[in-house]
Amino acid sequence: MSDERPIHLTTQGPPSAVLPEPEPEAKQALAQALAAPGDDRRAAVAAVAARWPRYVDAWAGLGDLGRDDIERYAAYRVGYHRGLDALRANGWRGSGYVRWAHETNRGFLRALRGLGQMADRIGEDDEAERIQLFIIQLDPTGIPAQG
Repeated sequence: MSDERPIHLTTQGPPSAVLPEPEPEAKQALAQALAAPGDDRRAAVAAVAARWPRYVDAWAGLGDLGRDDIERYAAYRVGYHRGLDALRANGWRGSGYVRWAHETNRGFLRALRGLGQMADRIGEDDEAERIQLFIIQLDPTGIPAQG
C-alpha cells in the first residue's frame, strides 16, 4: 500500500473560511457604541476595541470613525492583522475564500478594504494594489462599497 493520499477535487473551488460569532457581550457593546451620539461614538467604539482587542469588527468601526487618514489606516491595519490571526486560528491557511456573504467575515473584509483605501490616500500605491487583488482573491463576487 502506498503512502500517497488521494487528491479530492471539487467543482466548488477553494474552501471558504468563516469566522466564528463574536462574544455576545462584545457584539452588544459595539452596537451600543455605534449608536452613541456624534462625538462620543468614536470614543465608545475605541473602548470596545480596548476591552475586546480581538474583536475585528470594533477595529473596522474605529477605522471608519478615525479623525484622519493615518488614524484610520492604523485602526484598519490592526483589524486586518487581528482578522488574519482569527482566520488562521479557525483553519485558514492563507488561501481559499473569505466571503462577504458570511456576516462574521465582514469585519475583517471591512478592515482590509479600509486599509486599502487609506493606503491609496497616503500614497502607498503598491500596498493599495496588493490589497485590491487580495480582496478579489478572497471574495471574487465582490464586497459592497463602503456606505
